[in-house]
Amino acid sequence: MSPNLLAVFYLISGVLFILALRGLSSPETSRQGNFFGIVGMAIAIGVTVISAGNFSTGFILLLILLVLGGSIGAFIAFKIPMTAMPELVAGFHSLVGLAAVFVAISAFLNPEVFNLGTPNNIKIASLIEMSLGGAIGAITFTGSIIAFLKLRGLMSGSPITFLGQHFINLALGLIIIGLVIYLCRTQNEYLFWSIIVLSFLVGVLLIIPIGGADMPVVISMLNSYSGWAAAGIGFTLENTALIITGALVGSSGAILSYIMCKGMNRSFFNVILGGWGATESSSKTTSKDQKPVKSGNADDAAFLMKNASSVIIVPGYGMAVAQAQHALREMVDSLKKSGVKVSYAIHPVAGRMPGHMNVLLAEANVPYDEVFELEDINNDFANCDVAYVIGANDVTNPVAKTDPQSPIYGMPILDVEKSKSVLFVKRSLSPGYAGIDNDLFYRENTLMLFADAKKMTEDITKNL
Repeated sequence: MSPNLLAVFYLISGVLFILALRGLSSPETSRQGNFFGIVGMAIAIGVTVISAGNFSTGFILLLILLVLGGSIGAFIAFKIPMTAMPELVAGFHSLVGLAAVFVAISAFLNPEVFNLGTPNNIKIASLIEMSLGGAIGAITFTGSIIAFLKLRGLMSGSPITFLGQHFINLALGLIIIGLVIYLCRTQNEYLFWSIIVLSFLVGVLLIIPIGGADMPVVISMLNSYSGWAAAGIGFTLENTALIITGALVGSSGAILSYIMCKGMNRSFFNVILGGWGATESSSKTTSKDQKPVKSGNADDAAFLMKNASSVIIVPGYGMAVAQAQHALREMVDSLKKSGVKVSYAIHPVAGRMPGHMNVLLAEANVPYDEVFELEDINNDFANCDVAYVIGANDVTNPVAKTDPQSPIYGMPILDVEKSKSVLFVKRSLSPGYAGIDNDLFYRENTLMLFADAKKMTEDITKNL
């Protein structure tokens, strides 16, 4: 395939990727956006494989690896539950970062294959590109592994901090920059390997001080890192599709991180530097055993909701675990038949990754015009008769507004405590992912419904 024709196909795939991002910006067009992304990637992979050459040994090996990797990805996608989607995304990000590292190593060891020069005589621009691409890829790989372990529960979700942590991160960053500069002057192989090893270490140090409640922002941040790593390697390989795709992923991930930081009242630069989320929980909170808790059953909940004029549903990770979205839709349909106005309130970080709740509600065919983001519905809680909180925790915790020592202090929350009545579906009084007690459990207008989210919702529907 001629270079000009290859460039045209890569341009087409790039346009399709842009249309994909545009489509994914709204639940109503997300399926269409997903389709554009699939077609764009199919074109990019197809023309890259064709441009690799005829049916040589390397070409056949490439096809075998494509089929193998695609089959593994498809199998995982079919088997993975929605509750495990955040760690799946983190895992895939790690593979993108590792791929960037491998390509950088290959380009450095065999520059003549990539038309970058010869060993010890590589183009300066190419050295910078592969060094940055490899470094960002290494940071993405180890950072994503730590995020995966935290999300999977294989590692504590609490922040891991030590004295002088930020200064060490800063020092390592400056050392890596210095090594890149020195590498361009000497092209010493040991300097290149030092850059990669130190970058692996930086990835670990950037993510371990981040608490579990802030994992959704970590996911979008690592998504951005993986994009910039791919873009850097794209320049090294002079691959237009990789440059376009990496730039789109990097910039969109950065924008999403910024939006989420705004939604959580976090500093964007602190997120990038990994220096946030490490505040200890307040020790001033009274023991939960000393606080009065009102509990009820499905009959109580059905009575309150049927006699309400408006109900706001607040879904969270507990709904995802119980797979209660379909039962919830049936309950809402019953309420609507009784003339009750029902809306859904989605916090920017509900669940464990952006859009988690939106996808689950869409799966249950919940109308898009009934689903509202925090800033659009928060004022409605004051005039709401019943707030039905199903599995959400940290995003409804009033402590975020009152306790400066809390790890979620300053994070905008859904003002469910302002509702006349709050029905809180939860298995127990255990803390949320941030590891702190929820003050909402003990409010006078809160009725705790201790049960599995799906079973409780189904029982409420029967009582309705």
